[in-house]
Amino acid sequence: MIRIGIVGTSSISEQLARAVHAVDGVELGRVASRDLPRGRDFAERVGAPGVADGLAGLLDAGDSDAVYIASPNSVHAEQVRAAVDAGIPVLVEKPATLTAEEWEELVELAREREVVLLEAMRTAYDPGIQTIQELLPRLGRIRRVSFRYEKRSARYDHVLAGEPTNIFDPALGGSALRDLGVYPLHALVLLFGDPRDIVGARVGIASGTDGLGSAIAEYDGFLADVAWSKITDTSLPSEIQGEEASLSIDAIDAPRRLVLTPRGGEPETRDVAAPGNPMIGEVERLRDAVRGADVSIDQDRTTRTLRLVDALLRRPLR
Repeated sequence: MIRIGIVGTSSISEQLARAVHAVDGVELGRVASRDLPRGRDFAERVGAPGVADGLAGLLDAGDSDAVYIASPNSVHAEQVRAAVDAGIPVLVEKPATLTAEEWEELVELAREREVVLLEAMRTAYDPGIQTIQELLPRLGRIRRVSFRYEKRSARYDHVLAGEPTNIFDPALGGSALRDLGVYPLHALVLLFGDPRDIVGARVGIASGTDGLGSAIAEYDGFLADVAWSKITDTSLPSEIQGEEASLSIDAIDAPRRLVLTPRGGEPETRDVAAPGNPMIGEVERLRDAVRGADVSIDQDRTTRTLRLVDALLRRPLR
């Protein structure tokens, strides 16, 4: 049985804990938090066996076989390095690091130490993405791709009120691009590989980070436009347009309803059966990696996605 310790007590950590309960071969280990009372409350809520005083306390306890890191983006790299140096497999919440260079250095370290390192990018393991891959040949030659993830965060109200909040704090790596834009960018890389070029623009908010943005990626023979936002909502789907058919996708981060419309034909709906918890796939991947599965492809996709993020972050806020 693989015991997975958890670093962080946010809602995403709770969802991960629920996914661990749903996957065979793994179980919850300690919860690491610098706020021990909060950590105890979280551990009791999710059914974890105990708490530790931060990541250092969790590693010193020596009773975790792997660790899930869901701390602020700005400390991912140092915490991953500490766990890898201790010989502990790591599943780190997206974005794995603030730059592609940081990630590549950590991947190299993990390979030297022969330790598993994996980004918690749920789209990579979602059955909806796999169904999209199966349907792509029916679209004919791809000409346009439009991927979007736009969902207003309740914590944007804190920004509007002039109150600090981690996910919109640039000092902690907070950014709509890093938090939501990585999903359509990762899906783009997974389905179509690296673009020849990418350009984009980001709209700044009062906290000093981006609240939304758009990008155009250039491929041989087609264009891909990507949109992300944490300050607005949308009812628009994502879409892939081919010369023979188009494919509408309800949500690129977790596709559940796909509508394929052949040129001159009737729409065909494909509903995707998926587990209730979208993080189950990444927990299963971590389990399999600890058991010996090769994750070099997964690591490479993270690198390529972070390079696109890096390119977009080099442009100034508008």
